Amino acid sequence: MDLRKFLIELRGEGLLKYVDDELSINYEIPYVLTKFDKGPTLEFRNVREHKDAHVVGNLVNTRDKVYRALGVKSDVDFYRRLLWAEDTAVSYRPRETNNAVYDPLPSVDLTKLPIPRYFELEPGPCLTSAVVIGMDVREGILNASIHRLTPIGPDKFVIRLVPRHLFRIYVRNKEIGKDTPIAIAWGLHPAILIAAASSPPFGVFELNMANALLNGSLEVKVLDNGVPAPAYAEVVMEGYILANEEAKEGPCMDILGTYDEVRLQPVVRITRIYVRRDAPLIAQALVAGYSEHKLLMGIEKEAKIWQFVSNVVPEVKSVRLTDGGCGWLHAVVAIKKQSDGDPKNAIIAAFAAHPSLKHVVVVDDDINVDDPTDIEWAIATRFRADEDLVVINHVRGSTLDPVALDPIQGITTKVGIDATRPIKSDVSRFRKGVIPASIDVNKLRIE
Repeated sequence: MDLRKFLIELRGEGLLKYVDDELSINYEIPYVLTKFDKGPTLEFRNVREHKDAHVVGNLVNTRDKVYRALGVKSDVDFYRRLLWAEDTAVSYRPRETNNAVYDPLPSVDLTKLPIPRYFELEPGPCLTSAVVIGMDVREGILNASIHRLTPIGPDKFVIRLVPRHLFRIYVRNKEIGKDTPIAIAWGLHPAILIAAASSPPFGVFELNMANALLNGSLEVKVLDNGVPAPAYAEVVMEGYILANEEAKEGPCMDILGTYDEVRLQPVVRITRIYVRRDAPLIAQALVAGYSEHKLLMGIEKEAKIWQFVSNVVPEVKSVRLTDGGCGWLHAVVAIKKQSDGDPKNAIIAAFAAHPSLKHVVVVDDDINVDDPTDIEWAIATRFRADEDLVVINHVRGSTLDPVALDPIQGITTKVGIDATRPIKSDVSRFRKGVIPASIDVNKLRIE
């Protein structure tokens, strides 16, 4: 399973379009992708600066494409499959192979790779869609995750590390004076991206999760530094996160559509670059703050919210991290409640499942979680602040939140809204009006 096979499948379904106009990797291709944010996947076949490469974007910018990549049909099917992959990951170690599809380049020069430049205030090109695989040198613990990587020389990146699993591995290695061996894999099947964007417990290897999602078809090549990399990537970079070198990182665009602050972050040194041998190289562009970023970053959190809420409410229909909430800070949870206390339990469970969550709205199962107007209608007709509002002060939220009380720790105030109808209410008072007719209006002669 690789990126190219998935692109062929999308093309066959009419979900991939080719762009043959000459466009620049700097700003122009990203700009076009934003104009088709929820539209087709686009493959740019005439890249001004890199005639030997194509650029693909909006790869999994819709829920439908995510579900196609994993072979699932519904929200609940997806939640169950992703959680199953996490639970069974230990049994799905990818098979090692020496027959990878890429060969090493004669020298290391990051400027030769088609890394896009996205936003005007960013310091330069930025690699936003690659998976970084890191290894704990003492215990061999492996982690795969997606990180922002900004080139700062022909053989160096500065990497954005948040205090999660790769950061923990980096600190553990640094404590014994060791650099962190890594592989950076770019141009991958979406199942690998979805697994790498997940947050299983420390020690659960995300490539094992990806192999489970791919029904055991994932193969890896072990690089000279001991780190496994997907054997069917477009580009693989071998290197190390240096224990004793940092550089300024940013300002770069984040998921909220705002610029992240400038920080000192670790430096990555690349020792070898491998590129797929059957040209053209296909590079993936991912525009921060747009639909693909939101889906990859948030959809696993939806599964976790569904799991946590399902532990306290008998039936959970759907969960959405909303577009307006940047796919990260706002959730809507649709439930079939059996008690008037269910929505408040659901609110507490949702905050526990996704600590960055700031606001959550719980609605009945007749509300469309993908329709902001329907959600607002539920709040307008089923919510009363004196009974249905939950406010939690001074708790940990997202460090990305610009109005957090403490931006370093993400301390904020969280709000939950119970927008469900009371159990003992007159149902007719809350029922939507329906006109009992079944006319195909598209066939009417209207002039």
